[in-house]
Amino acid sequence: MTISLSRYLVEQQRAKGHIPPSLRLLLEVVARACKSISHAVNKGELGGVLGSAGIENVQGEVQKKLDIIANEVLIEANEWGGHLAAMASEEMDSIYLVPNRYPQGEYLLLFDPLDGSSNIDVNVSIGTIFSVLKKPEGSEGVSEKDFLQAGKQQVAAGYCVYGPQTTLVLTVGDGVAMFTLDREQGSFVLTHENVRIPEDTKEFAINMSNMRHWDAPVRRYIDECLQGKEGPRGKDFNMRWIASMVADVHRILTRGGIFMYPWDKREPHKPGKLRLMYEANPMSWLVEQAGGAATNAKQRILDIEPGQLHERVSVVLGSKNEVERVTRYHSEN
Repeated sequence: MTISLSRYLVEQQRAKGHIPPSLRLLLEVVARACKSISHAVNKGELGGVLGSAGIENVQGEVQKKLDIIANEVLIEANEWGGHLAAMASEEMDSIYLVPNRYPQGEYLLLFDPLDGSSNIDVNVSIGTIFSVLKKPEGSEGVSEKDFLQAGKQQVAAGYCVYGPQTTLVLTVGDGVAMFTLDREQGSFVLTHENVRIPEDTKEFAINMSNMRHWDAPVRRYIDECLQGKEGPRGKDFNMRWIASMVADVHRILTRGGIFMYPWDKREPHKPGKLRLMYEANPMSWLVEQAGGAATNAKQRILDIEPGQLHERVSVVLGSKNEVERVTRYHSEN
């Protein structure tokens, strides 16, 4: 029996009581926006969407045309539905308030509209990451402070990866489900439920070109992996690195592994490269819901209390036993 995303969400609402109707409708709108982004990505050069837009975002990164298109698609799709009070994007300086002409909802949506921008022009998998928080009760209007909630407060999180297939991966706190876009039907169809990450692995994902900048515990862990069967780990490891967090995490959710984007000495004042609110929190919740672990090499990512909207963080996530080993090496150091 084919189960659509809509049916899955209705069952989460009706039978299991995990989500209220307004959250179900919000997630359906996000999925439709991802479908539109997928079409734009697939057109590529034919749609005139490749290449740089020639401007920088709040992170100081040069935006691609598709970054801007994806950001606009998500805002336009979500602002009028009545489910949201405000949005925040990795591509925007501050929060985006739902215009007064539309009804105000009780949720806050955060997103990285197009993760893996460096891969856009070379036809490698990229994706959209999103996170949903509940607006704090009793607060009049919406401020940036309302978004500064620990990751464990999320009520939904997911990503859409635009690869050979377009796949939507979602959690509402009841495990992880994967949906594949059926282009003929125009709808997302459930293809994997109760996704589980193996506790042990022989694969690691890290940017090896930064090795000389790593902290000692990271170097120790990777050195042990590289020593293979002859080393202390007693097994051969493979390295995988797509340079698109969505694609790297999708591989881990599909078959296990560990993904690391640690602090390094290039910019020692920054705790890491990835963004806590738009990337680390949603991905960490998905990984934990699938039986994996996620830390900043010192503590559970979902317990971190954010101090600012575009806060950065170190990320170590994936197969539980490997994440615990890396975190232990840091505590021993």
